[in-house]
Amino acid sequence: MKVFHYHFGKDGGAERFFVHLVNALAKRGVEQTAVIRPDRLWRKDIENACEIIESNFRNLSPDRLLLPIRVRMMAERQKPDGLMSWATRASRLMPAYKGCVKLSRLGDFPTNLSYFKNTDILVCNTPAIGDHVRKLGWTRGVEVISNFTDTEIVSPIDRATVSTPEDVPVVMSMGRFVRRKGFHTLIEAVSRLSPEVHLWLAGDGEEADSLKRLAADLGMTGRVRFLGWQKDTRPYVAACDVFVMPSSHEPLGNVILEAWAQRKPVVSSRSEGPSWFMRDGENGLLVDIGSVDGFATAIRALLDQPALASAMGEGGHATLIGQFSEEAVASAYIGLFDRGVMTRA
Repeated sequence: MKVFHYHFGKDGGAERFFVHLVNALAKRGVEQTAVIRPDRLWRKDIENACEIIESNFRNLSPDRLLLPIRVRMMAERQKPDGLMSWATRASRLMPAYKGCVKLSRLGDFPTNLSYFKNTDILVCNTPAIGDHVRKLGWTRGVEVISNFTDTEIVSPIDRATVSTPEDVPVVMSMGRFVRRKGFHTLIEAVSRLSPEVHLWLAGDGEEADSLKRLAADLGMTGRVRFLGWQKDTRPYVAACDVFVMPSSHEPLGNVILEAWAQRKPVVSSRSEGPSWFMRDGENGLLVDIGSVDGFATAIRALLDQPALASAMGEGGHATLIGQFSEEAVASAYIGLFDRGVMTRA
């Protein structure tokens, strides 16, 4: 089986899933080629699993004209079983090649369908995204296939490496520092907890300076650690006590799955994705979007009640294994690519 990927993402949860899926498909014997941006931090994590072509595919770049010709000729020459674009921008590169199945994977809600003129099936990682594209007027195929993450339990980092005492409670979150991720809300919530509670934020982005100013204004500089982008966040998650996902808009919430992989209790906003797969009081605690008091109360409950924290961590881990396994997700994609094989039969 042969698959071509088109992916122009940067660094974040969607990119981590891309790396996971490429490697999962490679383990199952799928031959792959990926067109990605140059100099991605995660390039080395897929280079043994697929052939890599680098391009920015920008409006003012020669590749804007030449790359579509190149990928169409590659498809006509190599006859893949599947073409797969990741999100909207990459879907513009999808060639009008009729010899295989053409998928566009969506991890968010598109504003219009013009990106997908050559797509056969939209693969949505939540039912809500599938409902959304149908309401926009999509009449071709829709499949809901969610993400999976690495479920290996890893050793926690030594907290001293990030200037955090071993005996204090640690709350953690991670993601791109943009307003919709809700990190401002989380910093305010932690400021209302005991002064010994520390907060770790892994990631970076346009709101970094604003978040650091807020921490300083709230007198929290000494107990908020900005970890930057980490190639492997799992040891940090393994070292925290409570993981929080405070986004105002989150189509899935892949970071929750990563926390569950380490059996950590999770507090999440009632955003789109978590509201689909989290059950309040069974596998985590759900809080109204933007509620500083709500997040503070939920975090405090998990820190003060070890039995509750343990139950939420185990409940989350059970959901991860039962609903978001590598085998189920990889098999679902291979099933779609099999349609390309049947197309040529």
